[in-house]
Amino acid sequence: MKLMFISDIHGSLYWLDKALEKMQEEQPDNLVILGDFLYHGPRNPLPDGYDPQGVATRLNPYSKSIVAVRGNCDAEVDQMLLEFPMMGDYVMILHEGRRIYVTHGHGFSIENLPLLSQGDIFIQGHTHLPVADVKEGVYVLNPGSIALPKENNPNSYAILEGGLFSVKDFDGNTVKSIVL
Repeated sequence: MKLMFISDIHGSLYWLDKALEKMQEEQPDNLVILGDFLYHGPRNPLPDGYDPQGVATRLNPYSKSIVAVRGNCDAEVDQMLLEFPMMGDYVMILHEGRRIYVTHGHGFSIENLPLLSQGDIFIQGHTHLPVADVKEGVYVLNPGSIALPKENNPNSYAILEGGLFSVKDFDGNTVKSIVL
C-alpha cells in the first residue's frame, strides 16, 4: 500500500492544488493529512492563494481516500466544511505489519513520544520541518509543510511505499528519506 502524507495546508489553495497534482502523479492508495487544514493561524503569514473555503471544496471529492487528524489551528467549525472526519487527535494505521501513530504534533510529538514499540512509526506535522529519523527505536517522521515551510526548507510532502519513507519537494527532489 502506498501512502501520501501532507501537512499544514493553512488554507492555501495554491499549494493544495500542487499537492493534488503530485497525488495524481504518485497515485497513492490513501492521502494522510496531518492537520492545520483551513486557517493560517495567528503566528503565520497568509500563505499563497489563501482560500479556506476553496481548500475544503477541493478536498471533499477525495473524502473516501483521506485519513486525517486535527491540528492546533483546526476547530469544530472547520469540520462543518469538510466531508471527512478530521477532529481526532490521532489515528493508528496498520501498514505492512507495522503500526503508524499519526498526529499533528502539538500534543504527542517527536520530543514527547507516546508509548510505542520498537519498529513502530510515529508521524507528525506541526513544526513545518521535514524529518526522517529513528528515536528510541521508533521511526520518527514529518513531511514538512506544503504551504509554509520553515528554516529554508522547501514546500514538501511525503510518500511511504515499500518500506521507504521519502520527503519530496514539488520539483521531484528527495529532501529526506529513510528505509523503515
